[in-house]
Parts: sequence; C-alpha cells; structure tokens
Amino acid sequence: MTYQESIDYLNHTTDSLLASVGGQLTDANMDHLSIDDHCLLAYRYLRDEVMEGGFIQLIQNGYGPYVLLGPFPMLMKKQWGLKDFGQLLFDVAREYKRNRQQLEADKTDDEFMAQYEQFETINELGDDYLDDFEETVTPAIAQYYKEHNQQ
Repeated sequence: MTYQESIDYLNHTTDSLLASVGGQLTDANMDHLSIDDHCLLAYRYLRDEVMEGGFIQLIQNGYGPYVLLGPFPMLMKKQWGLKDFGQLLFDVAREYKRNRQQLEADKTDDEFMAQYEQFETINELGDDYLDDFEETVTPAIAQYYKEHNQQ
C-alpha cells in the first residue's frame, strides 16, 4: 500500500466507522467499535490534528483523553508492533498528564498560540512525529488494520 493509498484507506475506513455509530463517538456507542476500530480512529484524530497544529491542538480540541490516555499508546507499542511510535505517545501522554489542567483550559487565540512556547516539549514531540514517524506509521497502521479486520 502506497503512502497515498494508506491515507485514502484510513480516511475512508474511519469515515465508515463514524457513520456506523451515528457520526460521532459517545459514551453510549463506544462499545459498538472493536479495539482495532478505536485504534484506527485514534490514529486518524492524531494524524489530522498533529498535521494541522501539533499535539497541543489535539489536546485543545478535546482528543487528549481518547488518544493519549486510553489503550492506544500501549497497543501501538505492544500489539501493533510500532514500538518507537508507541513510546512517542507515552512521552506526549506524560507531558499531557503533568500539564493537563493548563492544556485543556479554555483560551483566547493568543493564549492558545503561546502554548507552543510554554509547552515546548509537547511541541517538539509533535515535530518528531511529523519528521520521524508520520510517513512510515500511516502506511503501517493502515496495513495492520486491513490485514486484521474484515471490512
């Protein structure tokens, strides 16, 4: 699967998963998806948000608990065979937990932008994802999901 094919597959499959639960995840429909479905969806949220504005944007937009505090980092590292990527997620989660209240607080646009300097470690981890992981992890995740889940 080429890089672009993996992005297309990721987007199409996660759009279908969301459609199957009424368009968005809620407490009431979380159990309708498998753990692999949740991993794929968590990766879609991660990729979309980090490509646009880093892990700081991912957290500010409310995806931190789902992506960083759930089983996604451990499954990437232990089950999906993406050890280094899983470790990156653990590193982000550690910083997120340390600064959760500040990172999740409502902010003006200026306050939001200031976080990129205030939380330099999280910002750098976003750069690490973009520079070192995104182009290899995206196809690996798409391929793993495709091989392990019948759609």
